[in-house]
Amino acid sequence: MSRPSFDVIAIGNAIVDVMAPAADEAIERLGMARGGMTLIDTDRARLLYDAMGPAREISGGSAANTLAGLAALGAQCAFIGQVADDQLGEVFAHDIRAAGIAFATPARAGDPPTARCLIFVTPDGQRTMNTYLGASQFLPAAALDRAMIADAAVLYLEGYLWDPEEPRAAMRQAIATAREAGRKVAFTLSDSFVIARHGDDFRALIAAGAIDILFANEQELAALTGREDFHAGIAALKDRVPVLVVTRSEKGAVAVAGGRQVEVAAEPVAQVVDTTGAGDLFAAGFLFGHVRGRDPAECLKLGAICAAEVIAHYGARPEADLRALIAGRP
Repeated sequence: MSRPSFDVIAIGNAIVDVMAPAADEAIERLGMARGGMTLIDTDRARLLYDAMGPAREISGGSAANTLAGLAALGAQCAFIGQVADDQLGEVFAHDIRAAGIAFATPARAGDPPTARCLIFVTPDGQRTMNTYLGASQFLPAAALDRAMIADAAVLYLEGYLWDPEEPRAAMRQAIATAREAGRKVAFTLSDSFVIARHGDDFRALIAAGAIDILFANEQELAALTGREDFHAGIAALKDRVPVLVVTRSEKGAVAVAGGRQVEVAAEPVAQVVDTTGAGDLFAAGFLFGHVRGRDPAECLKLGAICAAEVIAHYGARPEADLRALIAGRP
């Protein structure tokens, strides 16, 4: 088997976060759920975008955030995700390429527009989020670069994108391509609501041996296994995937590989500012260690360091020098 050109290739939602300050009265006038996250349709997205003041645009999306962390650590990465042929699509493509991540998925013409999360920040720092998934839900199998998938050590899949039919079919084909090339497949469950809708699919993939590395948090582990007790959930899955990684917020994280279970404590953080992206960056650190041949305990430590960096500031992309943070540390 040839040495891969890429460490990790990911398939996920291509989303741009649009952040703007807003007065408290604007939140009420626009009928938003203050401090919450609401999925919105095209008309609502356009209305809210038009109502925003001067905004800061930052590319996001769970798997793309993970790649941003991996690239910051020095990994060679590629991304597959659908944007529209519009201004925010250009923003997303520019940002991901500027991070050193290969991105060649053709933009989609016409509606719906590029996915965006419209974030209104009130004077107290509270963020009210309105997510429009737009074009990201229409990634066709024809957009897959199979040669690129076969040329990556790990294919990383975002569970959120399993929900729409078209990208689900594309991801199934991507798994087959990676398997044929002898590459590994990593999967993040993303959210309990995804498991509620597609848990049978995920359990079937696990039973078929299609997933090599599975990422979950405590709630997702319980949803997938039907076991409320954390240790019972681990026991139910540990022999069914080669590498199981479960994050537990302030309680740290657990990995089971080759029958051996290891744990790591959460890294200390002076102040938790924003937990958005914590799981994404944990996956980045873990995968970086994995593709570099580190043992699971070291991979967990790298994940914890990266997660601690991202929760210490607003936004789901790293701001500090991750390579400097992990230098000299396992």
